[in-house]
Amino acid sequence: MLTRKIKLWDINAHITCRLCSGYLIDATTVTECLHTFCRSCLVKYLEENNTCPTCRIVIHQSHPLQYIGHDRTMQDIVYKLVPGLQEAEMRKQREFYHKLGMEVPGDIKGETGSAKQHSDPHRNGETKADESCNKEAAEEKQEEDNDYHRSDEQVSICLECNSSKLRGLKRKWIRCSAQATVLHLKKFIAKKLNLSSFNELDILCNEEILGKDHTLKFVVVTRWRFKKAPLLLHYRPKMDLL
Repeated sequence: MLTRKIKLWDINAHITCRLCSGYLIDATTVTECLHTFCRSCLVKYLEENNTCPTCRIVIHQSHPLQYIGHDRTMQDIVYKLVPGLQEAEMRKQREFYHKLGMEVPGDIKGETGSAKQHSDPHRNGETKADESCNKEAAEEKQEEDNDYHRSDEQVSICLECNSSKLRGLKRKWIRCSAQATVLHLKKFIAKKLNLSSFNELDILCNEEILGKDHTLKFVVVTRWRFKKAPLLLHYRPKMDLL
């Protein structure tokens, strides 16, 4: 079977961010046109604009951040194509948390371990016995990770109802993984209020509707960075945006 080698340079245009010209980190795609950027780059850009940086199509007149989503498939492709990129990014994140004197979140530790597992198994003269040991260690690590995200960075939240059409939660104070999304919160509230569908809800922060794919970590960083915990979120019946 014939194989064709492709140089990384030839596909750089497809795996780099147009805003920072670097390789995609935390790849985020605009749902309207499917152009992809680094999440931090795109969020910063959309604070002052409502169009796609590439094609200039209007994402949304007033809530462009609601129409972007994390592209895990693209990010996995970038990490597989660019040698050492994932390890370098995880190292930067660990150094960032150490510099602030904060504990490194469990998800970053987990991704670091995953990156090491993708390294060359024959490097440094490793044998099949070593591979077997590594496999057993990986299985043990997997068992340790089945802790329902308790080792993740945690976020304290207060869920308030700001509509007379819905009742408030009996327990409005919750604590959950920073990797949980707004969609998870919608499902949680819908279950507690016995709603027929979680799609009937809007969740807001600072009076701005949050996109369903936003993680709580993303919400804290972009909308609650200089405020004290807990993160205050409001929910209400869904309103159609014009």
